[in-house]
Amino acid sequence: MTASAAPAASASPATPAVIAPPPPARATISRTFAAMMAREGRVMRKNVVSTFTRVLVQPVMFVFVFAYVLPKLGGGATAGGPGGATFSTILVPGLVGSSIIMQAMMAVIFPLMMELTWQKSITDRALAPVPIPLLAAQKIIAAATQGLIGGLLVFPAVLLIHAEGQAPEVHVDNWPVLILVMVAGALLSASGGLLLGTLMNPQKVQVLFAIVLLPMTMLGCVYYPWSALDDIRWLQIVSLFNPLVYVSEGLRSTLTPDVPHMPVWALLLAILGGTVLLTWASMRTFTKRVLT
Repeated sequence: MTASAAPAASASPATPAVIAPPPPARATISRTFAAMMAREGRVMRKNVVSTFTRVLVQPVMFVFVFAYVLPKLGGGATAGGPGGATFSTILVPGLVGSSIIMQAMMAVIFPLMMELTWQKSITDRALAPVPIPLLAAQKIIAAATQGLIGGLLVFPAVLLIHAEGQAPEVHVDNWPVLILVMVAGALLSASGGLLLGTLMNPQKVQVLFAIVLLPMTMLGCVYYPWSALDDIRWLQIVSLFNPLVYVSEGLRSTLTPDVPHMPVWALLLAILGGTVLLTWASMRTFTKRVLT
């Protein structure tokens, strides 16, 4: 009876193999970084109208008044600048550079202040499987991208809005330098914004406009080339501490090369060196602020 039971057992159907579930996807640094950048992209698309309006209002109004209204009224300020250039020609690189700098700084300062204070959402970001300095780098890159978009949006406005006979004379003299100045300038301003956002008290954010952004714009060689300050030597020297000066002069050297500008090697050294220095400093202060 035992012998007959053995064949019966061997004739039974084989037990199906259990399929093991696939291992869970492991979060890698590159995958997490890409996810955070994708989140920034979705936020930008959601706020595209407000971003577009914020970027364009100030430069469009300035170009409209100084390149269209005043020439129609016979304003002497637009009669000609250094090198015989029209004022609209001088404005093109300055306003593009100003848009890059201001947009990149604001894109990181104000969201960071909210994340560090009442929202406290920076804690969730800090729990991501990436080093905290890399989280700072992600914020810099995202803000720099918005700065570049802001600069590109301003181009058509400053080229098309002008009175008759006041069309700006613009031609790209050196594409590699143009791209380098725009990208490095955006990174420079974004890292500077991250540094300010981690150092400033959120309750005193209005001071940022009064003592940082407004002087930076007015004295950043946006409305005149740096060489025009030769007769005000002390101001010419003091303006060398303004990062917008180097971005405006860098764009001026490539977009309006006939207008006097800084030596290219000097402005590139300042932009690249400043980017490295501010990135290092902002990563340190950001890490310290998040961990405390």
